[in-house]
Parts: sequence; C-alpha cells; structure tokens
Amino acid sequence: MQLTLLKTKLHRACVTHSELEYEGSCAIDSHLLETAGIHEYEQIHIYNVTNGERFTTYAIRAEAGSQIISVNGAAAHKAAPGDRIIICAYTVLEEQEVANFKPTLVYLDETNTITQMRHAIPVQAA
Repeated sequence: MQLTLLKTKLHRACVTHSELEYEGSCAIDSHLLETAGIHEYEQIHIYNVTNGERFTTYAIRAEAGSQIISVNGAAAHKAAPGDRIIICAYTVLEEQEVANFKPTLVYLDETNTITQMRHAIPVQAA
C-alpha cells in the first residue's frame, strides 16, 4: 500500500508579492527551496493562515537571499502581500518506508528568515 505523507513545509511564510498578470505559480527564494527540499516546478499546496484560502500550484525559483514569496497568476486572488501562508509538498511512500520517514519542517518569521527547523510536529495536548 502507498501512503501520501507531508514531505516538507515552509511554515508561516509571509507573502511579499502577489502578481495577477505573472505566469501562474509561486516564486520562492531559492535558498528556502533548497533548505526545504522543494524542487522547481514541484507541486505545492498553499494554506493561507490569514484568510483561510487553500490552493495548489507549483514552485518556481526566486533570487537566492531575496526572501521573496510571490503568489502569481490566478492564485494571486487568494493571497496578498503580508498574508501568512504555509507551503507544503507531499511524497508518496510505501507503507514499510513510513516508520523511518521524517519530514523537513522549516519555520519562518515575518521577513521569511528561518527561525528553526524540525523533523516532527509536537503532539497536540488537550
């Protein structure tokens, strides 16, 4: 059996640009892409913490060190500069691979600077 698991996420990224007339996609600082292990043109899911929108697009590279997170094309209707978003990529694993798998979790501040990295989400308490 195959299972789809969270591969990586950029948690609480801050949208820096929203360009309706740009070819669709989400431009992400190349350094953040590499740190998170997201490939250029890889499908990503974006969850907008600010307004509740959820959508799927693909990643493209923005200049390394620029801290750009630009939501482009039709998706620009779903995110505006200043919105906080979670960018996720998923992977498909065989069931026997799951026990040894750990996602890459990259946490960002309001300037899209990495504040911490983890490989597990803490257990939610009651």
